[in-house]
Amino acid sequence: MRITSAFDPALLELPWDVPLIEWPADQIVTLPQGLSRHVVRFVQIEGVVYAVKETRERIAQREYDLLRALERIDAPSVEAVAIVSDRESPTGEEIESALVTRHLQFSLPYRALFSNTLRAETVTRLLDALAALLVRMHLSGFFWGDVSLSNTLFRRDAGAFAAYLVDAETGALHASLSRGQRSEDLEIARVNIFGEMLDLQAAGVLHESIDPEAVADDVVRRYETLWYEVTYEQESLTGDVRHHMCTRIRRLNDLGFDVEEVQLSEDDGVYRLRPKVVDAGHHSRRLLRLTGLDAEENQARALLNDLDTFSAEHQLADEQLAAHRWVTDVFEPVVRTVPVHMRGKLEPAEVFVQVLEHRWYLSERAKRDVGITAAVDAYLSDVLANRPDERAILGFAVEDLADATEPA
Repeated sequence: MRITSAFDPALLELPWDVPLIEWPADQIVTLPQGLSRHVVRFVQIEGVVYAVKETRERIAQREYDLLRALERIDAPSVEAVAIVSDRESPTGEEIESALVTRHLQFSLPYRALFSNTLRAETVTRLLDALAALLVRMHLSGFFWGDVSLSNTLFRRDAGAFAAYLVDAETGALHASLSRGQRSEDLEIARVNIFGEMLDLQAAGVLHESIDPEAVADDVVRRYETLWYEVTYEQESLTGDVRHHMCTRIRRLNDLGFDVEEVQLSEDDGVYRLRPKVVDAGHHSRRLLRLTGLDAEENQARALLNDLDTFSAEHQLADEQLAAHRWVTDVFEPVVRTVPVHMRGKLEPAEVFVQVLEHRWYLSERAKRDVGITAAVDAYLSDVLANRPDERAILGFAVEDLADATEPA
């Protein structure tokens, strides 16, 4: 027996000299399981649940490498743990290799979600999650090759669902995907999902109002709508560029995508905007690295959006230089504008975020960008002046922390 990768040493205690289908019941954890052309079993070791799949060694190695690569780029997929190969029975018979992945906690295969008849609204949320997953994978340069509900795990997420890739056996990771590669994945999705819906219909667990063919077409439509919103190049006149950029970023945030940077080009007074979208979760770290400012994730996202807009407007290619100029020319002047007697009302990062919000609303009303100075003045007089002193409520004196507007 040969094991690839660092792993829990307790995995050595599993009966690798026996085919998975013959593993004893006391080794198995019963969990909801999707359809698979391979034998798959779940095991629990010291509180951690693993999925074990038997397949040919070449296929196991390829999928292991792909899952590890997806993990490195923070793609929404399961985590590869190990490959167990060169397995033999006590009588010397060869046994297929095993791919071990870490089970995604609180996740469910689609058939478990359909164990009771789902309403059309719930199916819609599943389709949204699958379309968003496919967009994210394509943005990462991943060609799936077998898009389906069966190869996806779903986690409940505040009334919606988050989707994760669970089977990368047919996938390939590229620098970027062509239109043809994306179209092939979409056609595969359409055919597979149509078949899965027919299967559910035959089992009597598909709501009578749901048309299997319409569901398959709807996944493709949702993907194409989301892909366009995420990737299209937007044109804007010189005076409207900031407001259009902020509005575009807000729409992407509402769709569950964050903006890492904005590409801005100009031709005869017409600006073309193209955002680069990423998954959420890294903004606090990036803000701290670039500026020294320690903020909550949503605050960091808003601050970085403004920093990226500032960088694009001033054509600053150097990220560190752009961050330094933004802190000294934009962030610090705004927070220093707050009178000392108001500095206990909100922390500096939150003040700046609220100024950005106020600027956006004023610009929406005026149908043009009103500028930061007007936004600060209006915010201080109309909003901040009427807020309670939060720092005083927390038991701190304003004078003790009057200089807290300086970035760390």
